[in-house]
Amino acid sequence: MKFSVVTLGCKVNQFESRAMAAILQERGHELVAEGPADAYIINTCTVTAESSRKSRQAVRRAMSENPLAVTAVCGCWSQISPEEAKKLGADIVFGSSDRLELVNAVERTFSERLAVRRVDDPMSRRIFEELPAGSGVGRTRAMLKVQDGCQNFCSYCIIPYARGPVRSMTPEKAVSEAMRLAREGYRELVITGIEISSYGRDLGSPDLTGLVESICLAAPEMRIRLGSLEPRTITREFCERLSALKNLCPHFHLSLQSGSDAVLKRMGRRYRTGDFFSSLGILRHYFPNCGITTDLIVGFPGESEAEFEETLEFLKKCAFSAAHVFPYSKRPGTKAAAMENQLPRSVKKERAARASALALSLKEDFLRAQEGIETDIFVEKSENGFIHGFTGNYCEVRAAGEAPRNAFCRVRITGVCKDYLEGEAL
Repeated sequence: MKFSVVTLGCKVNQFESRAMAAILQERGHELVAEGPADAYIINTCTVTAESSRKSRQAVRRAMSENPLAVTAVCGCWSQISPEEAKKLGADIVFGSSDRLELVNAVERTFSERLAVRRVDDPMSRRIFEELPAGSGVGRTRAMLKVQDGCQNFCSYCIIPYARGPVRSMTPEKAVSEAMRLAREGYRELVITGIEISSYGRDLGSPDLTGLVESICLAAPEMRIRLGSLEPRTITREFCERLSALKNLCPHFHLSLQSGSDAVLKRMGRRYRTGDFFSSLGILRHYFPNCGITTDLIVGFPGESEAEFEETLEFLKKCAFSAAHVFPYSKRPGTKAAAMENQLPRSVKKERAARASALALSLKEDFLRAQEGIETDIFVEKSENGFIHGFTGNYCEVRAAGEAPRNAFCRVRITGVCKDYLEGEAL
């Protein structure tokens, strides 16, 4: 069977897609990147209305490419909107769990052409679904999903309803998987999950710090990156212990969402701007020149022009190395969807443009601060006398010189070009 996997959304979805592809390949099936396939797996996202639209579009595209193929839909969009997925004509409709059973269903349906319809209840999930980290499908960077689910219930977010409560991989299993990936030749590993700051809550002893320490020490030849963190994770103990790990990348992603305390309260976020800024100070004390990236939602219900200006000023104060800006997207079933003073699309679009322009300016400032520095990059591509890769603090580099792919190379940063750094291999 020739199969294709289409992935939308977050790193967790990317991890799960790689795992499903690896399982099917191990069973003798062929993964195809282009052209008609016998089966399509569409791993969907619903974090914004645009994500849902792209998910529907991906299903329609697969069905038009080969109307006779098995079409399997999974992920957060199909968890929240299973009936819509069925109406589009998908043969298999799963939610955001049981990836192994979905693979089995694809094989079954391909051989028997049976229409399978199944969507489970995410709120009843209590066990972490262990999936193989997979081969990475030809990539140099591996991902390790150590956590699933979220219990924060921010007022704008549908994900807790799609993913269910927190479930965690045991530390022993996570370390074992990291060591296996190191043996397979990977030199960079991303520790990811839906909300990894809650890692271990279901195990009775939340200890993300200990998990990261164990993985870094068990796989010293790999560079380790962390997925998105909540500000509450950033304590002096967390930073002091992790700063001793030589292979942990000095790059941290903390989702801000708004720089206005009033908006943060309406969002149901469990911190205020003062807490957030304190977290940045601790990080920069223990990890000098670290990259700190963030997410921002603009145009939240009731956001006044004054509150938006507060956000812009707070962005400047935080001096992020990069920021991803999203206009607020109304998600049915969330508290925010029922709030008064929903802003017009034109206002949200205009504010997103202003915030994005500021974010780009902050990124340029951070890149310029890297000029003259000598650092290691992880080489992802080498061609025509140039190597391409990322620094530990997550700056993209294009450097003159030669080095093998999937290896580390020392470079000197010589300048900035658009949104990446230029350099020379040493």
